[in-house]
Amino acid sequence: MATKLILLGGGKIGSAITAMLGGTGDYQLTVADRDAESLKRLPTKNARTMVLDVADPAALRAAMKGHEVVVSAMPYHLTPVIAGAAKDSGAHYFDLTEDVESTRVVKKLAQGADTAFVPQCGLAPGFISIVAHDMTKKFESLRDVNMRVGALPVYPTNALKYNLTWSTDGLINEYCNPCEAIVDGHLREVPALEEMEHFSLDGVDYEAFNTSGGLGTLAETLQGRIENLNYKTVRYPGHRDIIKTLVRDLRLGQRRDIMKDVLETAIPITLQDVVLVFVTVSGQQHGQLTQESYAKKVYAHEVDGKLMSAIQITTAAGICAMVDMMVAGKLPQKGFVRQEQAELKAFLGNRFGRVYA
Repeated sequence: MATKLILLGGGKIGSAITAMLGGTGDYQLTVADRDAESLKRLPTKNARTMVLDVADPAALRAAMKGHEVVVSAMPYHLTPVIAGAAKDSGAHYFDLTEDVESTRVVKKLAQGADTAFVPQCGLAPGFISIVAHDMTKKFESLRDVNMRVGALPVYPTNALKYNLTWSTDGLINEYCNPCEAIVDGHLREVPALEEMEHFSLDGVDYEAFNTSGGLGTLAETLQGRIENLNYKTVRYPGHRDIIKTLVRDLRLGQRRDIMKDVLETAIPITLQDVVLVFVTVSGQQHGQLTQESYAKKVYAHEVDGKLMSAIQITTAAGICAMVDMMVAGKLPQKGFVRQEQAELKAFLGNRFGRVYA
């Protein structure tokens, strides 16, 4: 029997999720969005579409009726509304949010629920937490876990050395909101855009700096067992300084609507991108201080005959793999589910998770 699933959001990531899940035949897929034009662009040979305003609670609950799984690819500010409706409808819930406050709401809703609530599926938070947590299991005691992720243009041409590859709202959120970290054993909030570092990988120079949300729930999971844990976004050198000028000096961090307009007017999107995942873990192994690293690059490629960006592919694969694993009984079936509760081996062995393998 095909699993009845409703996907909310038919944008860049929603399109990739539709192509992946719709291509299996194992999901009876409904895709809902308020923009009829977005729905027309979807690969819908195995999905039905529905025009729906998610901000209308009655219409949202009516659309969810009869579906076993709700997947949200909507902006983070709609997360509490959608997760609440999923709980009322008795459906399992999955989302892609990097927003810390929204995730706290989902965690509260998950208390005493008969279905699973699995927020922060995707790349970061998401896959990065699964990798980092798996690596920590090889150590008797932990010292440092450093998580680095970037979605970058393969051919950077502008001063920012950047192209828009995913949600502009999410990007601005990461650049402006406080970031969680564990510093000297204590859970702290550290400012975004700070603690810059430089590194090279495969002969390419990068910079990395604090951004919000990428740790997911890992700080809570590892607290008390680790000295230092942090997450930073990776960019080409020079990017951070320009963004900091916009966010801090020109105070666009307090006028995010203007910042969004500036970025979307000036910075083109690209499908020719690369996703970089880089994790280092250090601690005691067999009585010696040891470090292990994980590095992976995923490039844009065709899915179902259509070119998709690396960030589309990796984000969609993350949430599709988590849905697939839950349906197969490889994740908890009720309550709040953290990304790091997924086994890396099972994730990479999954038909969607394989894009990272």
